[in-house]
Amino acid sequence: MTPRLELTRAQVLAHRRVVGALDERLPAGRDSFLRAAWAGLQDSMPRAALLSLHARVQGTNPASWEDPAFVQVWGPRFSAYVVAARDHAVFSLGRLPDDGPRRRFAEAMADRLEASLDGRAMDYGEAGRAIGERPNMLRYAAATGRVLIRWDGARKPTVRVVPAPRLDPWEARLELARRHLHVFGPTTPHAFARWAGIRPAGAAAAWRVLTPDLTPVRTVAGAAWILSRDEASFGGGAGPTAAARLLPSGDAYFLLQGPDRDLLVPDRDQRRALWTPRVWPGAVVVGGEIVGTWRRADTSLSLQPWRRLSPAERAAVEAEAVALPLPGVQGRIAVRWG
Repeated sequence: MTPRLELTRAQVLAHRRVVGALDERLPAGRDSFLRAAWAGLQDSMPRAALLSLHARVQGTNPASWEDPAFVQVWGPRFSAYVVAARDHAVFSLGRLPDDGPRRRFAEAMADRLEASLDGRAMDYGEAGRAIGERPNMLRYAAATGRVLIRWDGARKPTVRVVPAPRLDPWEARLELARRHLHVFGPTTPHAFARWAGIRPAGAAAAWRVLTPDLTPVRTVAGAAWILSRDEASFGGGAGPTAAARLLPSGDAYFLLQGPDRDLLVPDRDQRRALWTPRVWPGAVVVGGEIVGTWRRADTSLSLQPWRRLSPAERAAVEAEAVALPLPGVQGRIAVRWG
């Protein structure tokens, strides 16, 4: 691969913020919800998907994650995701294993679950026991597109079986790759495989098919690809950035691995503070840069900045904190600076 473009760190981050609607919130409405969920909204931390929506769309409220435009699935890497209902097939069938034992196992698991549930929704622990399987094994059936979940963050998820999507699994894989390229680009087949939780050979096969629509580039993170139709986005220059955003654990903006982490957060100690071995904290974004981490326990939100923030920057961060649309939280958020 001979890179056609040399992209700076600033160009890469500006593109990712623009396509991720992090510089300016989108107007309230279903179309904005669908754009915000273009690469799915990870929801493994209770209501993380809601806070990712809030960072991108005006008027997000505590019930927005339950909008009929959305469904919940076990998505990439079997994590809980909120995705657009119309894109359910992309985030399920796009991860279906190629023909072989793993695919047969997923399909058989979905068959057994469908027969057991008989049209009902059930706690996934009970559903697993009903078919003689450990509950976590049910996640493998999700890639068939026939299993949806509902998880409110307080109890175990419930599962239900729906008709199989009509989309061809290969077409779903290609669309999943396009979405990864658009939101996480510049990127590589290896990064796509890790994000989607699929085998590297399957990711490489999708890349080969998409090659006519891709442009090779080079960044400080190495050689990679972008969607050719996104090239103008990288050359447009950075516009005004948001004063502050609080991104939850697992937000797409920093759901990265390897060299992409180095690009986003150049300082090694800061990378260790953001991408911890266990549950990640949230990311504090000021002026387009991640400048610290945050965690919340009920109404107490603690912030750990990595540099001294100006009074205006601190005020912007605190305004974001008290505006978080947290369901079930009584009282005003109390902000503590570390």
